[in-house]
Amino acid sequence: MTGGREGVQGFVIDPPAVPSVPVEGGGRFPVRRIFCVGKNYAEHVREMGADPRESPPVFFAKPADAVVESGATIPYPPGTDNLHYEGELVLALRAGGRDIASVEEADKLVFGFAAGCDLTRRDLQAAAKHAGAPWDAAKAFDRSAPVGAVARKEDRPLGEDARLVLSVNGEVRQAAALSEMIWSPAEILMALSRLFELKPGDLVFTGTPAGVGPLYPADEVEVRVGALPALGFSIAGGD
Repeated sequence: MTGGREGVQGFVIDPPAVPSVPVEGGGRFPVRRIFCVGKNYAEHVREMGADPRESPPVFFAKPADAVVESGATIPYPPGTDNLHYEGELVLALRAGGRDIASVEEADKLVFGFAAGCDLTRRDLQAAAKHAGAPWDAAKAFDRSAPVGAVARKEDRPLGEDARLVLSVNGEVRQAAALSEMIWSPAEILMALSRLFELKPGDLVFTGTPAGVGPLYPADEVEVRVGALPALGFSIAGGD
């Protein structure tokens, strides 16, 4: 600790560093909070055993320091034998608010986009669902939110034909058009703002398409979303 008994600026322990991810072209995007959307692609809802007509998208969260930059090697997390990948488009917010009422207003909140991967302890999630318990241990663990470099919206706008593709060891496992989302990015922000006050620095994972599956030690993962910077990471190899 520095700064004597009262620490830095009066804190009794040194405050943690601000989590951040790089921005394409320079600078870093500070991460305030990570919101995530589940059940936002109909085919993924079906592969998880539910009916998309009866099971609308849901929200959950990860801590800001769960973020991991592209190029990282991630230890296989403890407490699970079934780690899954979920490739996603990520929104990075420049502004916030409550009760966002229009698509135009929602679009103005977005600073840029990134490729992301929602790592999930699937066995713990299944147990939580069965028990009606929270998903925190399944979703909000350390290093569970790999995110690629953020591209400014004006530099790399997402076209209607943009696709999300996730590969493991060079083999495509997930591939879908972003237009297949049940809620569009703007609709996600509108719905989210009715539950939380959105603020600058928030990241929003927008949901994953069908094709989720397990990861093993030494696996190499790549997520591409349209022309955004690719996200790449690996799972640490076994002993």
